[in-house]
Amino acid sequence: MKIDLHTHVKISKKSEFMPDYFQTMVKEAKAAGLDAIALTEHFNTQRFLDVYDYLDQHYLYNDDYYEVEGLKIFPGMEVDVEGVGHILLISNRKAIVHMFKSLQPHLEEDKFITLAALLDIADSYETIKIGGHPFRPSTPLTQHEPSVLRRLDALDLNGKDLYSIGIDENKENVYWLADKLGLPVTAGSDTHQFLQYGAVLNDLEQDCSTITELKAAIKSKQYSVEISPDLHLRVRSATLAKKLMKQLLAKKEVIS
Repeated sequence: MKIDLHTHVKISKKSEFMPDYFQTMVKEAKAAGLDAIALTEHFNTQRFLDVYDYLDQHYLYNDDYYEVEGLKIFPGMEVDVEGVGHILLISNRKAIVHMFKSLQPHLEEDKFITLAALLDIADSYETIKIGGHPFRPSTPLTQHEPSVLRRLDALDLNGKDLYSIGIDENKENVYWLADKLGLPVTAGSDTHQFLQYGAVLNDLEQDCSTITELKAAIKSKQYSVEISPDLHLRVRSATLAKKLMKQLLAKKEVIS
């Protein structure tokens, strides 16, 4: 099963959820060879629950995933923590909603939750906890205590960082930290625009339908990470397309 563990289906935090754009994202995820994605929208995005309300209204929820036109979508969210850092939480739909609601007092930058406290919440549920883009200059994870970082389930080898930092350098850094902490490394495109799908992905040895199965496969390293030979083209194209779309949406809001 080929899965991308870090994805977004909105252009940006401030944009509305657009069903037509979502449909295009699903279509292109499949075209890129993906069987599944973890939907890790930012927890402080505008109207976070709109995505899940839409999925509930239009698609079946089996085991721990939505079945969307042949693509498995596992619920999740990306959470900012105090002291800088992004954490990906992937769980069942009910748990994600409960965790999101518990984080309502922590949506603003000056009120972000501590990493330890976030992990305490996540550990109340069957949750996959991934340290997002740990060496991104704007949101590094390396300033957090190793004892706390070891509570994560994996570190994120991020498509955007492989592009901006460089494949060799970013891989070396992420795998070095993962080895130091005793954690596996998982791949996430971090896409907001469909051209970025397939830049990097996880090829699991078996099909997974529950968070328990997916977490076990990650922790036992029963998968391989694949980096596309055209990663730079995919990410660069997606970045430019995203920028243009944001400009068009901004103009549309002004006209309206």
